[in-house]
Amino acid sequence: MRVGRLLIVLALLTAATAGLEERARSVHAQGQPAAAASATPRMPDGKPNFSGFWDPPKRPGPNGTFARVFDPERMAPFQPGAEPLFNVKRTGNPQIDEPRAFCWPSGFPWGIFAPYAMQMVQTNEYLVMVHEMGTTRMIPLDGRPHRTDIEPTFYGDPVGRWEGDTLVIDTRNFKRWILDDSFNFQPVFVRWHSDALHTIERMRWTGPTRVSWEITVDDPKIFTRPWTQEFFLEFRPDWNKGGLIEFVCQENNRCEGGKCKPFEDAK
Repeated sequence: MRVGRLLIVLALLTAATAGLEERARSVHAQGQPAAAASATPRMPDGKPNFSGFWDPPKRPGPNGTFARVFDPERMAPFQPGAEPLFNVKRTGNPQIDEPRAFCWPSGFPWGIFAPYAMQMVQTNEYLVMVHEMGTTRMIPLDGRPHRTDIEPTFYGDPVGRWEGDTLVIDTRNFKRWILDDSFNFQPVFVRWHSDALHTIERMRWTGPTRVSWEITVDDPKIFTRPWTQEFFLEFRPDWNKGGLIEFVCQENNRCEGGKCKPFEDAK
């Protein structure tokens, strides 16, 4: 099954290359009026096309910074007694506090926040998100029911559907895991979600090089209601020539087993 999925991804990447190159030329052609470039790129069936290379999510605004974490003021109130499930106090053991440093998966949604490039490849049937950290999400676009015969996973079970020109991605069936990059911004706690997490992403073009990416977090074991935050993705056709760079978590790992070695510049 894994081999078959890999072959599907490779086939989709190959088939989309020509389209990506043409779109990069059309959006960034020299002297092209901004109004002409703002038209939403579309698939042959008329649906919006998100194929291309992208920056990770940024906060709204002309100089939006990389997101990395959710804003606390956007969050809903906690369920009674649930705050310790969300703000997990650090233990001092890096294998528990920051398992990603030991090459455990980032999971979703933190994986999409990571400050690395992302490529999307779209067909009529699937949107494939390939992250430079080595993560691939294959998202069917037909609104099918969620699978019921699989174990919970770090990235959940995503299913897409269209609401006009907005792509809605509904994801369920998560393992309990880290929510965002709070480890690097909060000295006492690390934010975790529960195994009841349910996310809804909404993607829509808002300009020639920007897509609004809105995510709703619904975690009834932790929050009293769902809450939403909007970010944006920046289209990067200038990365089309170089593509994604190989990322190997264990390569040059200075902290294997939690015992960090002094850094030495490559000679």
